[in-house]
Amino acid sequence: GKTAAFMLPSLDRLANPRVHPIAKRVRMLVLAPTRELASQIAESARTYARNMHLTTGVIFGGTAPMKSVREVSRGLDVLVATPGRLLDLVEQRAVDLSRLEILVLDEADQMLDLGFIHALKRIVALVPAKRQTLFFSATMPKSIKELADRYLTNPAEVAVTPVAKTADRVQQKVLLVNQPEKTALLTLFLQSETALDRTLVFSRTKHGADKIVRLLAAAGIASNAIHGNKSQAQRERAIADFRSGNVPVLIATDIAARGIDIPGVSHVINYDLPEVPEQYVHRIGRTARAGAEGQAIAFCSPDERGLLRDIERLTRMKIDVAPLPDNFVQAAEALKRLKPV
Repeated sequence: GKTAAFMLPSLDRLANPRVHPIAKRVRMLVLAPTRELASQIAESARTYARNMHLTTGVIFGGTAPMKSVREVSRGLDVLVATPGRLLDLVEQRAVDLSRLEILVLDEADQMLDLGFIHALKRIVALVPAKRQTLFFSATMPKSIKELADRYLTNPAEVAVTPVAKTADRVQQKVLLVNQPEKTALLTLFLQSETALDRTLVFSRTKHGADKIVRLLAAAGIASNAIHGNKSQAQRERAIADFRSGNVPVLIATDIAARGIDIPGVSHVINYDLPEVPEQYVHRIGRTARAGAEGQAIAFCSPDERGLLRDIERLTRMKIDVAPLPDNFVQAAEALKRLKPV
């Protein structure tokens, strides 16, 4: 829905009147924080513009640079890009943003965070002062909103749902467990739960995500990891296996999974609680999409109690504490004897 909210009216504007793009020039630029999200947005744009005779392209890191150059060489009505690859093409003088009409930041809170802010400043300096600028995000922390105001002139704010409101169809619960025992709890859950379809597990770090995959493999559970250290081919394969159900467990970091829309995610498990409470809203929003129902389960260790309180304060709701399974102690002891694959 979010992609349609900015893409449909923008495409209508670009098509009326239709202006043919000039070589290397772009009329609409959509910036996204991850390769997967950029690809997803571009796919939606092509679908919406199928009968409008508008050209759409996508560029991101992890692909051959010359492929990106060819993508923009003839000029585009819509370009979806990650900031790093876009700036690479700017430095090569392969793309011209001087006639840009529309600038969109998807997942704006992430784009305005420290990891992207310097690249964003350089990009904004290249586009016309007179343009339409649109920021879209499921959450907008106060600090990021203040930063956004520097890039917008007298903006109109549209809030479809209250800030930091979690999806109504997500059943949430938290289990209190020691950090070293989280893998045993995850293994037990994946082996015993009968209503699983696709399970998305969030790890705080890339190393942690890979470690979870190895420990699950030792217990006979197939899973894939997706994070920034994976190659583009590995990330695409992991998403494809998860989407098809061939490998129904995906271990992800926040940045890799931001904005990804995969139907049929029945469970989201917060193996590690996020240090930024707004990320919790994004995480559990991966389930219960398009009217479906889903479950969000958080594993909370003693040193994460403060993070849990921050999440409850942000969402203005108390998350129910569920008891550990009866056979949890035995499962934890059994897992200690397994060696990671």
